[in-house]
Amino acid sequence: MPMTKGSMSTSMKFIRPGIVAGSFALLFASGCQLSPTESADEKPITIGTSSVLAGLDPAGVYDAGSWAVFTNIYQNLLTFEPGSPTPKPDAAESCEFTSPALTTYRCELRDGLTFSNGNPLTATAVKHSFERILRIRDPLGPGPLFANLLSVDARGSLVTFRLAAADATWPSKIATGAGSLVDPAEFPADRLREEKSASGSGPYVIASYTAEKSITLKPNATYKGAVTRRGVAVEVHYFETSQNVEEAWNARTVDIAYAGLPAATLAGIDPSDEDVRLSAGDSAEAHYLVLNMRSQREPLGRAETRRALASLIDRGHLAGEVFEHTVTPLYSLVPQGVVGHSTAFFDRYPEADAAYAAERLRSAGVSTPVRIKLGHQNGIAAVEARALKEQWEKDGLFRVELVEERDFTTYQKRSLKGEFDVHLYQWIPDFPDADTFVQPLVGTGNVLGNGYTSAEVDHAIRDTQRFTDRSKAIQRFRAVQDTVAKDAPLIPVWHKQRHVVTRSTVLGGHLLAEDAVWRLWELRRL
Repeated sequence: MPMTKGSMSTSMKFIRPGIVAGSFALLFASGCQLSPTESADEKPITIGTSSVLAGLDPAGVYDAGSWAVFTNIYQNLLTFEPGSPTPKPDAAESCEFTSPALTTYRCELRDGLTFSNGNPLTATAVKHSFERILRIRDPLGPGPLFANLLSVDARGSLVTFRLAAADATWPSKIATGAGSLVDPAEFPADRLREEKSASGSGPYVIASYTAEKSITLKPNATYKGAVTRRGVAVEVHYFETSQNVEEAWNARTVDIAYAGLPAATLAGIDPSDEDVRLSAGDSAEAHYLVLNMRSQREPLGRAETRRALASLIDRGHLAGEVFEHTVTPLYSLVPQGVVGHSTAFFDRYPEADAAYAAERLRSAGVSTPVRIKLGHQNGIAAVEARALKEQWEKDGLFRVELVEERDFTTYQKRSLKGEFDVHLYQWIPDFPDADTFVQPLVGTGNVLGNGYTSAEVDHAIRDTQRFTDRSKAIQRFRAVQDTVAKDAPLIPVWHKQRHVVTRSTVLGGHLLAEDAVWRLWELRRL
């Protein structure tokens, strides 16, 4: 996803007492029903973020901002308990593989589930929720996550998934935002829902929503599932840039600043400030440069040209000067701290080496300077893009045209159309497994749409998915990363922790820092 989820190195200097840095594992409360609390009707807690909700239809979005909200308004068959990478039942009473080949997976629904509009949540509704994603195949949707799904069968309270090949990660995939369960009466089978509203069966319901501006959520009194705590109302305010989030924080119009404050601001927070709590979670949020290789005629159609770009990047400069040491250099597809991580790009390429890059271009007969378009969004991304332009142009090997797109959805669409030769891309992992960095990003039919396909990579991915003991897949994941470093369809640049800043009067904000899952029901005031 969109999307985020080790241990990772960090440059953060402090965490407020009582706030513990998170782990790669997803956190959820377990149980059966919400229990009311005395704080349920308090003034809404406000969150300011630049991670915008792109849409309310799970079939049409695959981004962190949207999936963060989906966790609260929609329900999944499975979800995650605190500290466990293994998903547990939510809308389902139980789920299991019914074949040793790991190609048939069956779930039985809880009794008495309803959507917030009163309609029943049945096995047929579950079947509908998954089938419409495959039928619509929206280019911005999560379809690639379900590339292995052949069919869904609904009989009584049972839902059966039939897969084309073994996939031990299937339970985790249906626990993501892509597995959000929707009402067939509201969400058409063959097109996206256009209305700016939606009924779900999650712990929250939508009280109001203004696209790209704000959404207000209130506890869902009819929710039945894994979450036991009844939360308070929450207002999420969306801002265009991290500077806008900072302005709202300084003006005290938000109680929580989520994944939005500028790097310099985070680095400069005073640990003695009694009004502020800073939380840092090991979220493994990764940042890449995606290279357009749809045609050999493209500037980056040749592997040696892509390799030259990879060898010119100075990650240390980006981490220190642009991001104020709040990010860590990344040298492979799978970030440090995730089981299966390697240092494939570090092993293959020198750092900021113009002589090496020039030799790569000469060996391929490529005339210099190579002219490329670098796509990016505004804010800190624009600062990073200017730094990359300077690095790539330093010795005259490349001439870089910067192309800024402010709107996130338009940026996604332009990227998929191939309007940029290179574009900045941030990935939030969907679930705690290296597969979430591999299959969606470099498998055939991947979400990047940059023209990359590799039979070698696809074969290795299928091999990794055969093992319920994920440690047995490590060598295959590293083989994938070696191939990706060689082919260079993307270039890893940095990864970071997720930072959340809250007022001292707000509790539970640290749980928002753990990963891409928002546990809004854990928020409360002192």
